[in-house]
Amino acid sequence: MSAALTNIVIGLVTSILTGGSVWAWQRARDSRVLRRKAAFFGLRTGGTCLIVMNHKYDATGATAWDDVHAMIEIAVLAHEAGSAVSVKSCDETHESNADRTEFCIGGLNSNPRTIGHLAHHLPGVTLRPYHATRRDSAAIVVGDQRFLYEHGKIEHALAAKFTPPAATSPVILICGQRAIANRAAVHYLRRNYLTLTRNLDSIDKFCLIIRTTASDTYGHETTELAADVTATAFATSRHHRHVL
Repeated sequence: MSAALTNIVIGLVTSILTGGSVWAWQRARDSRVLRRKAAFFGLRTGGTCLIVMNHKYDATGATAWDDVHAMIEIAVLAHEAGSAVSVKSCDETHESNADRTEFCIGGLNSNPRTIGHLAHHLPGVTLRPYHATRRDSAAIVVGDQRFLYEHGKIEHALAAKFTPPAATSPVILICGQRAIANRAAVHYLRRNYLTLTRNLDSIDKFCLIIRTTASDTYGHETTELAADVTATAFATSRHHRHVL
């Protein structure tokens, strides 16, 4: 074999090995990313992701367009993790999530299961009801912090993760002041789970307030972390959850 041919063969073999190494590294990297994402959301291969859907606030039996998109994003997460997806209405879900990872979507006027979760697991959170003239209409109150609602301008969602005592898998609660805030919160968590994994004290139990700005202009993608309210939200010193 000539020196030139030998060099060509060596080059081909090196390319194949390098390509294989890159492919293997890419696959391993993707696998690590998926494991981290699955861990953050409490999903597991072969498990079940239960999505508890809310009603549109003014139309029982209907679901808002943005809430449907939030559900789709969650279903994509479950598919990536190898989890089966089960979707139920909030009106037909009256049991523990048990070994299913639950995503519960909706706020005060759209999902009664949310109210139960808040009452039993996040006593430091108060949801103000909608009122046409009150400044704190639809506000999320956590301790001394008030997260106000300005339709289409500034909207907030509470995103919390906890595991009920009777369950072996977590609940992820998405409670927004409007449907687009629910969608924005899910979108934010999907995009920023790695940063949150590094910065949160724990990915097993947290409560975050996610802010959406100018949604009437930019939709659900202009989001930011407004506050990490974990300590206050789960504190047991408060005994009321809603001011009517």
